[in-house]
Amino acid sequence: MKIFPIKYKRFGEKAILIEWEKRVDESILNDIIDFKDKIIDSELFSLNDLVVGYHSLTLIFKKELNNYEQLLEVLEKVRVEGVVSKRKEKVLWKIPVCYERKFGIDLEEMSASKDMSIENIVTLHTDTVYTVFFIGFLPGFLYLGGLDQILHTNRKANPRLKVAKGSIAIGGSQTGVYPMESPGGWNIIGRTPISFFDMNKTNPCFAKSGDRLQFYSITEHEYIEIQKELVSNDYKLKKEFL
Repeated sequence: MKIFPIKYKRFGEKAILIEWEKRVDESILNDIIDFKDKIIDSELFSLNDLVVGYHSLTLIFKKELNNYEQLLEVLEKVRVEGVVSKRKEKVLWKIPVCYERKFGIDLEEMSASKDMSIENIVTLHTDTVYTVFFIGFLPGFLYLGGLDQILHTNRKANPRLKVAKGSIAIGGSQTGVYPMESPGGWNIIGRTPISFFDMNKTNPCFAKSGDRLQFYSITEHEYIEIQKELVSNDYKLKKEFL
């Protein structure tokens, strides 16, 4: 695997920001995840968290960084010489989405602006396998890479004050899922009954950086049935190990 040039920066009293070239690239993401796993497996650092970004990795330490330069030397050695004892399996998550007009409230506007049928929009959106780059903005909000360029759509000039939980949306060159009700300016094209964040679970968000995600279309009746299965804990989210 190619090792990219990086920069280390102090990030407050207890954190180090590690930056890669500023572009969204899956090979950069893989390098970030590889370094993250090496750091974890080395067991040399007392950390509260490691936060992955599009082209960054933030290390949040438990104590103030009084030995910053020494830490950088150890980190660089781990990066170059470290090994990962066991690679985490990447997962392809299959997410059901109802694209009916009552849920996809911006579909007709998108269809008109692109001179494209709603059916073609849905087909393009569901044909793509997206890469999970990182989780942010809201707990459980997945930043996904890979949206077909034809579907790129500017964010709304006037954001909505309330976007329903589970809304599937497009904003600029990205698509994503609102994990909870919140304000938002992306274009809403559907809704999933699946919860993307549950603080009562050991892993509140089922996906991780490097995973894949693909949407598939369901009817409103199927949407309601999945909701019932979720309440009774009978629903199993579809997934494949890669």
